[in-house]
Amino acid sequence: MYSASSGRRHERRFDTNRPELYEEVKLFRNAREREKYDNMADLFALIQTLQCLEKAYIKDAVTAKEYTEACSKLLAQISAAFNLVKSSSYPDIPTFMKEYYLDCPAALQRIEEGKPITVQDNQGNISKSIADVISLYITLCDKLQMDMRAKDELYTDLKCLADVLDRMSNLPSDFEGKKKVYFWVGELDKLSAADVLDEEQVRQMVFDLESSREAFVRTLG
Repeated sequence: MYSASSGRRHERRFDTNRPELYEEVKLFRNAREREKYDNMADLFALIQTLQCLEKAYIKDAVTAKEYTEACSKLLAQISAAFNLVKSSSYPDIPTFMKEYYLDCPAALQRIEEGKPITVQDNQGNISKSIADVISLYITLCDKLQMDMRAKDELYTDLKCLADVLDRMSNLPSDFEGKKKVYFWVGELDKLSAADVLDEEQVRQMVFDLESSREAFVRTLG
């Protein structure tokens, strides 16, 4: 029959027979091994950070410019960190991620491509970017001329236009058309979803978008 006293006797025997269970577990035995685990931890953290950045960009929580700068920096850091970890046990980053159950598919895709998605879109598909810009300019002007003036009717297309322009590195840094689009993104940011532009604002926005589109076309030669 079980009793409290027999339970305590069993616990005392456990303490006596398995003292190693109460010893501190150390991952390393010397400075070299400690540096090895520190390097692995750095690589692990950088990959997780890149995964978070990719998700933030997808959710439009960071601008294309902020994303591009941060992603480029992270990719360089990951490359340097992996050089300190690379061995026969970890010949590549996918092997390292699999070994430590690091489920970061977006980060892995970015690492394998070796560049931010914004750079890929600009350099690898410049024709599509140009077509998107022209289409968005026309769509926004058409909406305004059809008396669609509420923020929730205009903001998504306007923000998309700003992002595409932002990641086109072939545009001059002082491109006036980009500044005009940014201005109206800022103006709509001040409004609630149901707020509408007045007639004077609509007239000015149409003028700015049309002149911005013409300036964009001129930059294409």
